[in-house]
Amino acid sequence: MIKGQVVAGDFAKIIVRVKAGHQVELGELLVIEDNTERFILQVYDLMYASQISQQNLEMVAGMNLEEGNFNIMDESLRNYQLAFCKPLLIAGTKNAVCKKLPSFFTKVRAVSKEDLSFITTPPYPLFLGKLRSGSTAMDFDIFLPGKDVLSHHVLIPASTGKGKSNLMSCMLWNLSEKDYAGILVLDPHDEYYGRTGLGLKDHPQKNVVYYTPTNPPPGAYTLKINLSKLKPEHFMGAIQLSDPQRQCLHVYYKKFRAQWINSLLSEAKIEPVRFHEDTIAVVKRKLLTLLGLDFDDDRITSQGIFDEIAGENTITEICTNLERGKTVIIDTSFFSGALEIMVGSIIASEMFDKYKYYKRIGKLDEKPVVSIVLEEAPRVLGKKVLEQGGNIFETLAREGRKFKVGIVAITQLPSEIPKNILANMNTKIILGIEMGSERQAVIESSPQDLSNDGRNIASLDKGEALVTSTFTRFAVPIQIPLFSDFVKVNEKPVKQHFIGMG
Repeated sequence: MIKGQVVAGDFAKIIVRVKAGHQVELGELLVIEDNTERFILQVYDLMYASQISQQNLEMVAGMNLEEGNFNIMDESLRNYQLAFCKPLLIAGTKNAVCKKLPSFFTKVRAVSKEDLSFITTPPYPLFLGKLRSGSTAMDFDIFLPGKDVLSHHVLIPASTGKGKSNLMSCMLWNLSEKDYAGILVLDPHDEYYGRTGLGLKDHPQKNVVYYTPTNPPPGAYTLKINLSKLKPEHFMGAIQLSDPQRQCLHVYYKKFRAQWINSLLSEAKIEPVRFHEDTIAVVKRKLLTLLGLDFDDDRITSQGIFDEIAGENTITEICTNLERGKTVIIDTSFFSGALEIMVGSIIASEMFDKYKYYKRIGKLDEKPVVSIVLEEAPRVLGKKVLEQGGNIFETLAREGRKFKVGIVAITQLPSEIPKNILANMNTKIILGIEMGSERQAVIESSPQDLSNDGRNIASLDKGEALVTSTFTRFAVPIQIPLFSDFVKVNEKPVKQHFIGMG
């Protein structure tokens, strides 16, 4: 279907006169056939144009409004729309990045499925959605190379209500039937497992492990962590600590190891080191509050998930499941933000240490990628948080890809994350973002040039996204399926065998 004709432009923008009676949308994909090559374009702006001067147009409008019906002669020739397009790539024998202009005055048509035959299914595919042209979803699945994408970090920025949770649910469902990745989900809203509705508990492969602090459903586990497994670095990023308080934690850990928390709470002496009594008092108060403990008569009483006796193997079991390529969901809906961050830090630190060891002995290639899903990522990766001191998540954002440990950072406020960390997020699945400052932060750190896509991103509806990645040839517009529909389409019938007497 012919949509228009090239009438002007330069390398950054190609201006197309839109054919009368046809509509062109922001984000729509168009094609120019030029000899043996096909230029793939994307619309990033639209405007009205006319051969009649502005003064005369205003006069005609006035006559129409005040005196009734007044028609312009040859209206479809004189008044029209202009579509501003950016060239994405040249599809042909080489499928090259666009470095030249198409011939002047060439016709422009709508994209078809055949034009996109160069988009193939990569190894270890991660399904994201259908290719989208404007607001129309095409019958064309978009996959990314899952192993590379997850190890090189993913950012999902979006305003409230644009479909972040729906996207994550679809991704987790897709990943739960694969064995190339283990996914750790810190779930502050208890929405992914589906305790009371549709969720990952309904996955036919039963490759999902669920931990919750209270009333675990059948097949799930109670979350308990033994105090002996805690280390000082697990507290970094979870609570604010001054330098003396930080030193206090490290000195007690170095001296008492597995019993360091008990020793600190009982104020055991460490010769010749002495801490100010105020420092000890503040550290004790912070530990008791965060860990949900009571300390009376030199006895620790647990009020939360940390325990002196139970939970000896919890962290080891979680890491083992991740190593087996399973999806592990931690229900943190009952936790404070600090406690949720700490639980994530404990597991992430343990996993990172294991994978560093595997790399040292040459076994890392045999292991699946491990990815950690962080909701409201600025809580651990924000500028203000990192100014107070680093944490394991910052380390993963900078170095994790070398050890096959990645992050999926979900946020409404990407501008709060430092630019150098945003730049390390090599795949960005951008949903609708209304705030200009947040759009700009994402645009400036994207692998592809999105400098003209501000309006496109602002106009994204619920379930629409723009995927920009070092593993795609261009920023790919997609339509994310509704999770309930996605589950129905991907459900595999379970074969039932009935054994009885004949």
